[in-house]
Amino acid sequence: MNQKVLLNSKEVNIILNRLACQLIEKHLDFSDTVLVGIQPRGTFLAERLKTLLENEYHIPNVSLGYLDITFFRDDFRRTNKPLEANKTQIDFLVEDKKVIFIDDVLYTGRSIRAALTAIQSFGRPSGIELLALIDRRFSRDLPIQPDYRGRQVDAINGEKVKVCWAEQDGEDGVYLVTN
Repeated sequence: MNQKVLLNSKEVNIILNRLACQLIEKHLDFSDTVLVGIQPRGTFLAERLKTLLENEYHIPNVSLGYLDITFFRDDFRRTNKPLEANKTQIDFLVEDKKVIFIDDVLYTGRSIRAALTAIQSFGRPSGIELLALIDRRFSRDLPIQPDYRGRQVDAINGEKVKVCWAEQDGEDGVYLVTN
């Protein structure tokens, strides 16, 4: 298994700040906007962005929730191993709010399709946007594109993009893994 560094810790930090600034440009004070991290790996990115927005850019009270899409996926019955659901934690209304889905890697688009279905249980947003740290643009099964992207990666199907977060993996970094 070979691993190529796509983004080191410093580059990840630069991208996170750029994404935070892009969100501020569009949503200003976030009074009508909520962040929703898609479980499991989008939560790390969402937490980092919330921290940046509040601590570095002084935007108070950014609403952040976590959405589990396990049983909304169209492929959840196609596996022989038992599924482990994550916890959905949305303690605010999304009715008439702008929702920003946050995920680490946009690949086929199926996770986002599942998130679109799952979020309806919490109300009808006035709009939904997508923020992805990595956009694997040539791998889409569905016509879904990010509104905010950290970096585009052209990876072939045999390659995997691995995002590491200091909170879980001990380091920040993005790698292209080939078998």
